Amino acid sequence: MDRNNGPIEGVPHPDHRVEFHLSPGDIQAVRFGISPGHELAHAVRVLRRPEQHPLQWGWLRAVRDRLPRASFTLLATVIGDDGYLPDFLTAAPHWDMTPDAELAALRDAALDPMRVDFGKMIVRSTGTRQQSLRVMHDDPERARSMIADAWSEVWDAALAPVWPQLERLLRADIAVRARTIATAGIASMAGSLHPQVTWGAGAVRVSLRRHSEQVDCLGSGLVLVPSVMSSWGCMVLTEPPAQPTLFYPARGVTAGWARDETEIAEALGALLGPARAGILLSAGSARTTSEVARASGIAVSTASHHLTVLRGAGLIASERDGARMLHLRTPLGEAMVGALL
Repeated sequence: MDRNNGPIEGVPHPDHRVEFHLSPGDIQAVRFGISPGHELAHAVRVLRRPEQHPLQWGWLRAVRDRLPRASFTLLATVIGDDGYLPDFLTAAPHWDMTPDAELAALRDAALDPMRVDFGKMIVRSTGTRQQSLRVMHDDPERARSMIADAWSEVWDAALAPVWPQLERLLRADIAVRARTIATAGIASMAGSLHPQVTWGAGAVRVSLRRHSEQVDCLGSGLVLVPSVMSSWGCMVLTEPPAQPTLFYPARGVTAGWARDETEIAEALGALLGPARAGILLSAGSARTTSEVARASGIAVSTASHHLTVLRGAGLIASERDGARMLHLRTPLGEAMVGALL
């Protein structure tokens, strides 16, 4: 399957575009996903060409000196600076995808498709990189193990420290898009994804730099995946068995997106008070009232009161699960936390 991308510099080619044709069934199956692997791959490219990514400079300054050099070099060889991105590096994006699940999928990646991906990269490369890729192609099992270990080391050094901030931006973007669907319809949402993306006559059209294709989604829908690290443009995934997928730049990515967790808590605390800010920040996964109280170091009755206030403001949703009441950030809560980034 090919992952084709838009521009690094300048504008996409006016005659190159991918059209995702959506039947009524496809429209009903349009959904959002998150891809930690996509973020890491583009983080590597940002680190290779920092001058082209000014929105990442704050993050770059923090991580540049702590990279594991050998592992980074291996990943950079596999990923390349631009263009084709090997598909075995990332699992299918979905709503609750985690870095651990992404890494586990990489360690179990099928070897035959890996050989195909290596072959595609070999014909797109030259010199030392091409030689290294040929060695990996000849022993994909060993290459898979080495790449997975490198993925883990580079993730821990480069993205793990900022993953909470990055993930909040992704989920805040999705929350805003979902609200647009509810208030203005899916065509309005698709048309506002990015200047490269338009909607009309039952198709989502994506202008790209060097690829054109007509894609019939065949009832499987379209997965929309926001990205912080590939903030320059859109990419698509079109070839079966992959789900038709559109990666697009997340909203609200500024040079200060990688702010320290303490700074974010202080900003929210000034608005909501420290206790409620802490509860909202940690409400990205569903928890019971007792769990909220325990994590916050407060009484259950106090936690219940704060949750009631946050629920009344539309920032927290509470849902009964048997005898338990579970609390989770709403799209508005996600947007508020994401806006502070």
